[in-house]
Amino acid sequence: MLLPLSRREWLTRTGCGFGSLALAGLASADAARAAPADPLAARPGHHKARAKRVIFLFMQGGVSHVDSYDHKPRLDADDGKQMPFHDSRMIANSGVRQASNRRVMKPLWKFARHGQSGMWASDLFPEVARHVDELCFVKSMHTEGVAHGPATLFLHCGSTTFVRPSMGSWVLYGLGTENANLPGFVSIAPSAGNGGPRNYGNAFLPAVYQGTPLGHAGGPAADATIKNLAGPLPPAAKQANFDLLRELHAEQLKRTPGDAELEAVANSYELAWRMQRNAPDVLDLAKESAETKALYGIGEKATDTYGRQCLMARRLCEAGVRFVQVTYGDNSANPAWDQHSNLPKHGDHAKAVDKPIAGLLADLKRRGLLEDTIVWWGGEFGRTPYAEGNGTGRDHNPTGFTVWCAGGGFKKGFAHGETDEFGGQAVTDKVHMHDLHATILHQLGLDHEKLTYRYAGRDFRLTDVHGHVVKGVLA
Repeated sequence: MLLPLSRREWLTRTGCGFGSLALAGLASADAARAAPADPLAARPGHHKARAKRVIFLFMQGGVSHVDSYDHKPRLDADDGKQMPFHDSRMIANSGVRQASNRRVMKPLWKFARHGQSGMWASDLFPEVARHVDELCFVKSMHTEGVAHGPATLFLHCGSTTFVRPSMGSWVLYGLGTENANLPGFVSIAPSAGNGGPRNYGNAFLPAVYQGTPLGHAGGPAADATIKNLAGPLPPAAKQANFDLLRELHAEQLKRTPGDAELEAVANSYELAWRMQRNAPDVLDLAKESAETKALYGIGEKATDTYGRQCLMARRLCEAGVRFVQVTYGDNSANPAWDQHSNLPKHGDHAKAVDKPIAGLLADLKRRGLLEDTIVWWGGEFGRTPYAEGNGTGRDHNPTGFTVWCAGGGFKKGFAHGETDEFGGQAVTDKVHMHDLHATILHQLGLDHEKLTYRYAGRDFRLTDVHGHVVKGVLA
């Protein structure tokens, strides 16, 4: 005689059959680790922090530092001359470090000193140049990878080839989030190429620390949103569906206690439920004043898209999101700033981002957010001081380039390090990408040597076994 099933028994038998198999497939035995009750809860770092959050303005493809912020009079003096240079691509392909003659190419934009600090900047970025007294330039960067794919992965994950957690995931893992109703790590308009989702992925960290993509590179700002936040069901039906799903998860978690991956799946549904009530308001730019929108260049053809994305980044950070990346790029094989044969195209890209970035800096400062927000600007590498193939563009240059940081305890109106007289190689106070990662983590209160996760029998970290904090850039 068959007895009627209780609700709990029915949930167990139906929800933990094929459903449990599907969810079990998401779990990794190697990554399984007991997780805290709330893995996204805000928590202190290893030491006192100067910053709470990061906005990373990723210039995909590599901006030419010698045309923007690294003033080299020698390029003007020797323009057009054939001179010997060590070419990174040739060295990478042949393994032979031998100089070859290349045609020196002067900057296409004029340099001048700006602000009370007298920092050099070209008229490629005239609006940002008005804010140089807030910026800390690192002019002696060098990195790994001469091609976009490896260098982009290294920029985001600290590795050129291996699957490693992205920096945003490490930060979220170390500090949690200040708003349980929003993702703690957001990537606005990420590119599908050169690493794609790996650049905001969690790799072997628990899935709860992965980034949430909004839109895609090269797409309209209207696409930079969280899909399926709203639906056709009335509120009561949504609540009933979520209650049922929560019970299903509870039953499954009882069968595999301590399964961090399964808990992350359940937590993701909980977060999605809370986001339905909170994210639409944060992502709605209509509530901003006309003056604020104009500050970011919203409503102007050239700057509307990136302006909206930068304003969205400010709103997300203001709402408690820990790490926000805003990519300026596209999904083509040749990323936006990658001008091998048409360097004047830099001007079009600069026009699209210059006013929005300047507006973001001004807006953060007037709202009191810049003091504890790190704004990090840069690409995966710089560009050569000579013309590629004696043409009208520049090749990739991972051996010397410039990035800048603002806020978060970085020095203001300051330049650290130097490249050689042509801008080709970092030579003074060199800063490796591992060092920059370590320094940003330090300002967030995280010790890059202690921020580790044990996986496959080894303790991993963002900086691997390298990196040091660059004390010279810190106020």
